[in-house]
Amino acid sequence: MTNRSAIIFFTVAIILFASCNSTKLVPKGDALYTGATLKIKDSTLSRKDKKKLEEATENLPQPKPNGKFFGILFKLAFYNMAGDTSRHSFIRKFLRKIGQPPVLLSTVNLDYNVRLLENYLQNTGYFHSIASADTSVKRKKGHAYYTVTPGPVYTIKNVSFETDSSALGQAIKATQSKTLLHEGDPFNLAVIKGERERINAVLKEEGYYFFSPDALIVEADTTVGKNQVNLYLRVKADAPAMAEKPYTIDSVYIFPDYRLNGTSADTSIQAKSLYGGYYIIDPKNKFKPKLFPQILRFDSGDVYNRNDHNLTLSRLINLNVFKFVKNRFEVTGSNSLDTGKLNTYYYLTPQEKKSLRAELSGNTKSNNYIGSQITLSFKNRNTFKGAEELDVHGNVGTEVQYNGNKSGYNTYDVGGGVTFTFPKFVVPFFNFNTTNAFVPKTKIDLSYDLLNRMKLYTLSSLRGELGYEWKPNINVEQKLNFFSINYVHAINVTKEYTDSVARLPILKHSIDTQFIIGSNYSYTIDPFINDAKGTGFYFNGLADFSGNLTGLLVPADPVNGKKKLFGAAISQYLKAQTDLRYFLQFSKKARLANRLLIGFGYPYGNSQQLPYIKQYFIGGNNSIRAFRSRSIGPGTYRPPNADSLSFFPDESGDIKLEMNTELRYAFNNIVRGAIFVDAGNVWLYRTDSLMPGGAFNKNFMSQLAVGTGIGLRLNFSILLLRLDLGMPLREPWLPQGQRWVINQINFGSREWRRKNLVLNIAIGYPF
Repeated sequence: MTNRSAIIFFTVAIILFASCNSTKLVPKGDALYTGATLKIKDSTLSRKDKKKLEEATENLPQPKPNGKFFGILFKLAFYNMAGDTSRHSFIRKFLRKIGQPPVLLSTVNLDYNVRLLENYLQNTGYFHSIASADTSVKRKKGHAYYTVTPGPVYTIKNVSFETDSSALGQAIKATQSKTLLHEGDPFNLAVIKGERERINAVLKEEGYYFFSPDALIVEADTTVGKNQVNLYLRVKADAPAMAEKPYTIDSVYIFPDYRLNGTSADTSIQAKSLYGGYYIIDPKNKFKPKLFPQILRFDSGDVYNRNDHNLTLSRLINLNVFKFVKNRFEVTGSNSLDTGKLNTYYYLTPQEKKSLRAELSGNTKSNNYIGSQITLSFKNRNTFKGAEELDVHGNVGTEVQYNGNKSGYNTYDVGGGVTFTFPKFVVPFFNFNTTNAFVPKTKIDLSYDLLNRMKLYTLSSLRGELGYEWKPNINVEQKLNFFSINYVHAINVTKEYTDSVARLPILKHSIDTQFIIGSNYSYTIDPFINDAKGTGFYFNGLADFSGNLTGLLVPADPVNGKKKLFGAAISQYLKAQTDLRYFLQFSKKARLANRLLIGFGYPYGNSQQLPYIKQYFIGGNNSIRAFRSRSIGPGTYRPPNADSLSFFPDESGDIKLEMNTELRYAFNNIVRGAIFVDAGNVWLYRTDSLMPGGAFNKNFMSQLAVGTGIGLRLNFSILLLRLDLGMPLREPWLPQGQRWVINQINFGSREWRRKNLVLNIAIGYPF
């Protein structure tokens, strides 16, 4: 028997076993519950309304039958295969764990489900509805049948806000223009509950701290005739007096060193200090008092509102110096006297101020390299007692060639840096702040890196940035590096590499001196911050400039016309990039993900191309997965040694176009699959005689590389392990008319598989 036949035989055997074994553990006199069929019996409903009602009620009956996958009860089959787990067999217990016990017909409560259906119809306006149920059993399998006869749907005739002339009554009356209850709409209990929540939310912004939706009642009068109902909204007669009064903020107390397991913080209020209108109880002086006025949104005398309440909590959490943040409100005065004022208490438990962290990571590459890296970092979360964060880190890494026709071309990397973050905008002579839930940040970043590619070259890289980060809301983030400098210089180039440059001049670009002085700005809209599912657009835009202002201020070298600073030519370019993604959620398990990435770089003045570290690359596990990283382009160019084992793919360009689409499917909570298609390429802005075919031109669409493949993703909660197997469909460096290579696919050929199948192992989704 061939391998293919064996696989088919094994698959068929599993399907037959799962189908025939489903009633194995069903007790005598009972049946395996296979689900319910619901029928709407009403000739007056339109086809659209009947379908809508069926969809709304079909999932109401309980319990749910055993789950199926492609119509097969696999989980039930695994459970049945486990048999007697008292034998302490690991396999039996594992099968029982991943399996599912049979859902029995005896567990179905028909009367309960009938009441459930009738109540749902009543609550959605179908008054006087009737539901009935029955079952049938055949070959130890039972099925439930429900028939629903909905009564006429009642619609709203009139909505009245029955309020008095009190402050609360007038506040409620003022909200009527935005009511969710409209004349002509079907009666719906869920909408009525939503209306009570809406009014409560409005009142919370106007000082009614103790008000709740339960203080409101909506009475329905169904006697008006013509299947209509009048609604009367009023405050309950027994609503507590505190709910009917607006409150203002009296005193604000802050405990920035509160311990959850300590004594009551209120006992130390005598040691308070007043700063900026806030009482700060911090006997150990762990925080500067001026930190809190720029964070808190409540001031003494303000009318209470829930928006500022939530904003303050969010801003305190986003400082990243407090482990726990909680607060409470207390009415000022004695039990017999309600002053209409609230004392506010904030209890803040700090995180550990200092921490030391070590990380060890490893990687393997398709060019026979294996690597590892050790990173040590020290963090101080409250450096100057103003929630400033200091991060000092250092790293050592290596990549060693373990096989191949050459040896000793190992790579060693050592570096480190310092990042200092302020929880505010630091701008000379100005005092800026934000009023939303997110505290702005000012960052100063300085780092140095030394990369040594043995037998080839050594690069020294110095980078510094001064910038700002802020979020107008949870879905939008902006970053502006007002000043950015990056200096990359080759401090040692071997004769072997120099000889290689003589044979292949494009290699020189990797060791060019790069002196970048400029600014960059990014804008991101991500609607999936809190929920990775759903339908919508993601957008990221980037603008990057270098040598613009300095190019105007620095005079040109009289010998070669280059504009230099400290003896090094300044890189001059304009760069813009957009990353647009669209996600379409088909169902709870299926989602279509799409990405369009366009990047454009315009080198000018001193630069013929973008600096090497700013150029675009394509291919690899987050790009076109059917090709190795940096192995495509630019354009139709192909290095002479690209097919040799010693080839290090390092192709780059000034312009980039990439398109990706991926159908993702979740088989269960852990195992997920995907089918993907990727396309794209990079190009040079200007023609380069060393790379024929590399410049961008009007025929760019015919120069796209295309690949496809399948993916497996394992979701372990703390990380998502991704395996993508890709193969090329189109190779742009081939002659025109021969670039599509679909007809060359030959899975049976070992040589074809070696050259064309690319396995990508990564963490997280590609986009």
